[in-house]
Amino acid sequence: MPDKLAQYELAEPIGAGGMGEVYRAKDTRLDRDVAIKILPEVMAKDPERIARFDREARTLASLKHANIATVHDFMTVDGTSFLVMELVEGEDLSERLEKGRIDPDEARQIAIQL
Repeated sequence: MPDKLAQYELAEPIGAGGMGEVYRAKDTRLDRDVAIKILPEVMAKDPERIARFDREARTLASLKHANIATVHDFMTVDGTSFLVMELVEGEDLSERLEKGRIDPDEARQIAIQL
């Protein structure tokens, strides 16, 4: 994995999903922390996967909601396709569920945020 993509300095991995790994990064141009989702190299060679990643980026960019990370950019540099998003700190729902049962009041608060 490169240490830098365009103006983004990559730090530690913070998550992974079906379409790639997510890293904490620093936008050196705007001096802010961001999250970068990188399409795996094996998928980056498949035009269908690249198109799907592009659709994901466009769909996320079109959504406006307080609880959805804002998409800042989508680009390909030296054959590496990646999505630049707002870095959201905290616990996701799957991490919360691993801790055990959610009581009704907490479940209601989570549902309200959706």
